Amino acid sequence: MAPPIDPEEPEFELPRRFGRYVLFDRIGRGGMAEIYLARGTTQMGAVRLAVVKLVLNRFADDPGFGVMLTSEARLAARLSHGNVVQTFDLGREEGRLYIAMEYVEGYDLTQLLKKLRERKLAMPADFGFFVVMEMLRGLDYAHRRTDDVGEALGIVHRDVSPSNVLVSLEGEVKLCDFGIARAVSDLNDLPEGALEGKAAYMSPEHARGEKVDARADVFSATTILWEILAGRRMYKAQEGRDVLALARSGEVPPLPDRGLPDYPRLAAIVAKGLAPNRNDRYASAGALRDDLEDYLVQNRLMASPMRFGAFLTDHFEDEIVTLRRERERAAIGEASDRPPPDVIPKLPAGTDEHLAASLLEDDAPDLDAIERESAVTPAAPAPSSDFPALVAPVQLTAPEVSAAPATAPAAAPARGGPPVWVVLLGVVLVIIAIAFALKG
Repeated sequence: MAPPIDPEEPEFELPRRFGRYVLFDRIGRGGMAEIYLARGTTQMGAVRLAVVKLVLNRFADDPGFGVMLTSEARLAARLSHGNVVQTFDLGREEGRLYIAMEYVEGYDLTQLLKKLRERKLAMPADFGFFVVMEMLRGLDYAHRRTDDVGEALGIVHRDVSPSNVLVSLEGEVKLCDFGIARAVSDLNDLPEGALEGKAAYMSPEHARGEKVDARADVFSATTILWEILAGRRMYKAQEGRDVLALARSGEVPPLPDRGLPDYPRLAAIVAKGLAPNRNDRYASAGALRDDLEDYLVQNRLMASPMRFGAFLTDHFEDEIVTLRRERERAAIGEASDRPPPDVIPKLPAGTDEHLAASLLEDDAPDLDAIERESAVTPAAPAPSSDFPALVAPVQLTAPEVSAAPATAPAAAPARGGPPVWVVLLGVVLVIIAIAFALKG
């Protein structure tokens, strides 16, 4: 396994031209790529923000990896759904393999939980369920996607984890990086600690290296639900047993009772989604979603994107808007007076991701640093050891209208117009014309 390196060490100076993209903000380094926010230009000349992932040389120089990544990216590009991040470009430029995808302005689920924890805010239960329900909608769509003749594409995500669940300021929930994990045929090629982070959400059959199907994604999604409800990691390394060993055995701890209504029914749903034997598990993400939706409706725990977006806006709009303005300035070249260089240097062979502080435990790998393949800007790590508390559903009230400013804004200057004598002359001429018309 490759040793960790400094995540703050820049690969090159920004902004930097890269084909038809200009990279202007480094988002982070993942297990397989360096991730940048970029300004892209379409063939019609339109400009849009994009996330560009430059694949690390240790993977990109492997012909087998390149073929598999291309195949999976082409499948992912066929996905068009509100709960899936759109992949719209894949290629090589300046000797570097890259993927470009939709930019989502907001946080991934790992970052959102950290932000809530930093501000000592509880996650309303209905919003936690909402995130999982939207995630399941995206998975169900991808699993059922067919080609032009109706044949199933067989898409499986294989890496459903909090860092791949993106949440926008508008309350949207989107899954990213469909199938990319499949391109790594040997899990031992992953950097030190990355495998443990992936294993925390692996189904038993996936952890054992067996062939996986949609039920593996169901297990991973239910793991996220378990952790949101329990307020902690589901798998924790033990003396003599690492997380991968726990994942292989499928030893799932019981769901703690946090006071939510009809706990036995909720626990039964979670247990079925986490069944060690895939034949005992929900057969599809849609089946899990249906059972969970029935539970939420009967217990009045449903939420909407509008309410979730209002919650996020109330607490995080100022921070996100500040980031947006900084990125916009960079995108139009105000962040640098020098022209962007034309060449992207190749990373040294073996370069890989850095492992930072833990999300939940000081001695465990950080979910932000493990397979950081998300399309959002990473948040600073928080020195905490728990998920934000889960609270009963709250009824959000409409935001208060801010008071009027003490000093009214100055009136806009009046528009220029014709002189008064011109107006009077026109009136006289109209009167004369009417008089002649009456005489006639």
